[in-house]
Amino acid sequence: MADESIAAAGRVPSHARVVVIGGGIVGCSVAYHLAKSGCTDVVLLEQHQLTAGSTWHAAGAVAQYRSNVNIMALIKYGVDLYQQLEAETGQATGWRPLGGMRLSSNRDRREEYLRTITTARSLGVEMELISPTEALEKFPWMSIDGVDSAVWVPTDGQVSPSDVTMALAKGARLHGAKLVERVRVTGFTTKDGRVTGVETDQGTIACEAVALCGGIWTRGLAARAGVNVPIQPSHHCYIVTDKIPGMPNDTPFMRDPDLWHYFRGEVGALMVGQYEPDPVGWPSASVPDDFEFKLMPENLDHFLPHFEPLLKRIPLLEKAGIRSWFNGLESFTEDQNPVMGEAPELAGFFVCAGFNAYGISAGGGFGMALARWILDGEPPFDLWSADIRRFGALHRSDRVTAERAVMGQGRHYTVHYPFEEVDVVRPLRRSAIYDKLAAAGAQFGEKAGWERAQWFAESAGQRPFHGTWDRPDWFGRVAREHKAAREAVAVFDQSSFAKAVLVGRDAEAVLQRLCSGPMALKPGRATHALMLNARGGIEAELTVARIAPDVFYLVSGTAMAVRDFGHVRRGIQAGEHASLVEMTSAFGVLSVMGPNSRALLQPLAEGDLSAQAMPFRQVAEIPIAGAPVRVMRLTYVGELGFELHVPTEYMATVYEALKARGAAHGLVDGGYRAIDSLRLEKGYRAWGPEIGPDTTPFEAGLDYAVSFKKRVDYVGRAALEGRQDAPRPKRLAMIVAEDASIDLLGRETIYRNGVRVGYLTSGGFGHTLGRPVGMGYVANEGGVDEDFIGSGTWELEVAMRRVPVRASMDPLYDPQGLRARS
Repeated sequence: MADESIAAAGRVPSHARVVVIGGGIVGCSVAYHLAKSGCTDVVLLEQHQLTAGSTWHAAGAVAQYRSNVNIMALIKYGVDLYQQLEAETGQATGWRPLGGMRLSSNRDRREEYLRTITTARSLGVEMELISPTEALEKFPWMSIDGVDSAVWVPTDGQVSPSDVTMALAKGARLHGAKLVERVRVTGFTTKDGRVTGVETDQGTIACEAVALCGGIWTRGLAARAGVNVPIQPSHHCYIVTDKIPGMPNDTPFMRDPDLWHYFRGEVGALMVGQYEPDPVGWPSASVPDDFEFKLMPENLDHFLPHFEPLLKRIPLLEKAGIRSWFNGLESFTEDQNPVMGEAPELAGFFVCAGFNAYGISAGGGFGMALARWILDGEPPFDLWSADIRRFGALHRSDRVTAERAVMGQGRHYTVHYPFEEVDVVRPLRRSAIYDKLAAAGAQFGEKAGWERAQWFAESAGQRPFHGTWDRPDWFGRVAREHKAAREAVAVFDQSSFAKAVLVGRDAEAVLQRLCSGPMALKPGRATHALMLNARGGIEAELTVARIAPDVFYLVSGTAMAVRDFGHVRRGIQAGEHASLVEMTSAFGVLSVMGPNSRALLQPLAEGDLSAQAMPFRQVAEIPIAGAPVRVMRLTYVGELGFELHVPTEYMATVYEALKARGAAHGLVDGGYRAIDSLRLEKGYRAWGPEIGPDTTPFEAGLDYAVSFKKRVDYVGRAALEGRQDAPRPKRLAMIVAEDASIDLLGRETIYRNGVRVGYLTSGGFGHTLGRPVGMGYVANEGGVDEDFIGSGTWELEVAMRRVPVRASMDPLYDPQGLRARS
């Protein structure tokens, strides 16, 4: 039953600063946090009653076990919120701090747990590995046959989904927000690329911002505004048994992912839910408007085959009857992370949906984060893993979204191995030399729809993915590619780079205002450019090359086109003569890297590639093998190298010419796994792991990309001024392990003199060094400098095991950077 103080139907205001759409836990959380932050001109619209979508039939678990650091932090925030919400509002939430447990029945699952516990400890989240006997003490109604361990999270808990949502709703109202039920949103009004109002069946509400939190209806509602939200509704099932004698209501929330199930006490009965590997998707991207408080029929033919193995884990289920069946709709995404943030298509239009059936756990934290994003114009910290801008044009396809989201749902309880790939709707985006790479033995991975060579086998044909926590079978092949780049020459197809041109007489002025470094480049020069946020964090990282006085060529990462180019477009002020045109598909890229790269290329080039004529960061239009090529003297592997930006129709010609001459120079085809090991040795940062909105250039060791001499008040300048010479409490450090058998994946915890000081952002193996290597941020209130890094005893916690390491401020390979400039 809705709170009596919630406005009745027909009382829609004519204006609000923010309109929140959706009365589930997420929408109510957004409204609560907006109002509590002082933004009281908020109206929340619900088409039926609060909780009527997916919230009312949710299981109510609040679980902090996540592999992503910031999502784990948001859920931890929600745990704290739910514990104090009842005292604040007087509305019960049903919060019970009963703890949560996950069982493991095999070595690979245990290894996954060990690595996740290490990540949790880096954040200060209580999480521990316990024995089967200890697990049995917490849930004595199960059999521990086959169980080798379990994860115990004592601060996990449970809530009543409807009650906690009503508490958030009441809190929103107490702080000044208005909530209106039984109002159907029919469309949106826009002007000059910005949302200006919400159309309803009871009138239009003019507004400055919209927060669409419509759950399973979100994709369809967003489409009415021209916004794409790639989530897919899908079936999710659980049952509640008849009363079971002796079953208490205070059991911890249990998960047995190896058997695809979760279970907990439910008023003297048992709730049993299923995340099966072959889920049943909803047949379309849209859901009928009247699908409130509704469930699908029982589907025993699908449910029971996965349920039967669970009877051995909980024998008393064999005699328990089923009291209730819940087959509801939840919305899922391909990577099992939510979709949130300001839509790239429409300013002021924010989205928060697609919670993959953990919306109750995440609702509190994500509601806070979206509210801050709306009010501050940027998220409170790095939320790239959930950012709507991580999706691209391919996700406008209902087929791509549906098949990949169902794949993601089916992986909910699988072991999440390193290097796991999307395995449906592939191949989709292919380089012009895809077939040639396949014939050469390329083993492809996928990123933003692109097929990218990860490594090269000895012969053609795709090898099936074999998940493992041990050293992978391609380790030796990647070492071969790595060695070629260091000692001879390797060619990498990097056509998936995002590429664009910024054109117009004001193009330089736009970049000067957006970038922290000098952008008054001479034509023919390139630079590494950072674009900051108001806090001084790194919002975008690009290569910028000036092609002509009014033309700049911008290159960014494969998955960054929507984010980075959208950032540039929104940075063009009214009246400025500048336009950004994406050109990703117009150019392929062949990166020719290694000490023999010049010797290989020069005979094919109709231009001088010498160090004098083509110094580092020089750009020139030079025919290669008869093809018009934009040659950029750059490297991401730490060696002499050239990026060849080739019009797509010439790619095959240039690649064939390189291969024809390559044998004499030791040419080897290389993939992205070799690039990663090469850049780790050299200390090259990657956007996402090492660089992001929470990291300043000074913390990342990128001081060279910040200028205080240029007379431009660029974004983030005020936040950085005066800090360049101040002690730095956080700095990026290079880490090398002495034990060559260790496998580093990132998120391993860093200790100095036995004290936790940070964690690895990236980890891998440096084949030149012959040691595991990584990078990570180290924190110390008094400042992190060379003395701090160079002293003390350093260790990493790898899957809960401490190993000795060495730390360095300088790159582990060629610290002076001489080889790249040779």
